[in-house]
Amino acid sequence: MPKWLTKQLMNAFRQRDRKQILFLNKCWFGYTKKERDKKPSSRTQLGSDS
Repeated sequence: MPKWLTKQLMNAFRQRDRKQILFLNKCWFGYTKKERDKKPSSRTQLGSDS
């Protein structure tokens, strides 16, 4: 996780800003899903060999 995102999450938790926490969480998981979809899954590759 990038440092800038970690800092923003820490600040949001300190301030108890639920909207900001939910927004950052949604952004992070959306980004990781997008990155995962770009790369071929190693599970798919292993499954096709058998």
